[in-house]
Amino acid sequence: MLVRRNFSFFKVLSYIWQEVLYAALVAGLAYILISRLGYTFFILPFAVLGILGTALAIFLGFRNNSSYGRWWEARQLWGGIINSSRVLARLVITFTDSHVHQPNYEPKRSENFKKTLIYKQIAWVHALRIHLRKQTTWEEIRPFLSEPEFAELSQAQNKPNYLQLQMGRQIYEAMANGTLAGFDSFQIEGQLLALANYQGGCERIKNTPMLRQYDFFTRVFIFIFISLLPFSIIDSFKNVPILVIPFSVLIAFVFITINKVGVVNENPFENRVQDVPLTALCNTIERDLREALGETQLPAKLEPVDGILF
Repeated sequence: MLVRRNFSFFKVLSYIWQEVLYAALVAGLAYILISRLGYTFFILPFAVLGILGTALAIFLGFRNNSSYGRWWEARQLWGGIINSSRVLARLVITFTDSHVHQPNYEPKRSENFKKTLIYKQIAWVHALRIHLRKQTTWEEIRPFLSEPEFAELSQAQNKPNYLQLQMGRQIYEAMANGTLAGFDSFQIEGQLLALANYQGGCERIKNTPMLRQYDFFTRVFIFIFISLLPFSIIDSFKNVPILVIPFSVLIAFVFITINKVGVVNENPFENRVQDVPLTALCNTIERDLREALGETQLPAKLEPVDGILF
């Protein structure tokens, strides 16, 4: 996620240089045909460009709003994951400790249950991050699981979902052996349900692209706009016709950049600089949950580097 206010012009240009180069070539062609060769019949009425530009601006605005909506929903889902992870850890710890006066309370068994279940939740958030980014760095979650659990998980297709299954089994084992009692499991299951819903929301965004009609027709309309632009404005530079080139590139640059902003925002889980900072969010959850267990040796808090937070 970009947290700095200013951007490098050359970094921005690296995303759109092909379109900008096309705009410069078309503008150069218009200058040669009309100003140098005298083919004035290529001059187009500015009204044509004005109508097309207005329609394109509306289309781009709608597309960018939709793209930002996807990005913001992704961030809200992960905000919910942070909250539910904290609540889950709190319930596990308080419910387990509340049975300290029961005859069948075993301190070692209870402490092991708290740590292993909360560690599975930490593994779940890291697994969801890796799953959404389609990475293969599953070794990252090995420290939070036993070797048999990690070996079992390695065979699963949807690893975050399988981790929730392991957590559910452990909760009901705790109910059976007396570590939990009464309605403890129902409240803990409520948080697992919320987490499952958040995962489903993230997968929906990941697996359902923006309507391809928006993408295709936006590219087509921008191509037409850039192609007609210099032929429509060259008549405004009768005294210095070569100025049609830089001004055409400048106007095209604005529309191209607006379009590119929408393109990069519509997929927020690709591990790019503008995406939702899943690594930092997982780091926050891990620190909070390990602190809830009473641990003091916590992983360092991730900070932005060069204005970028991953």
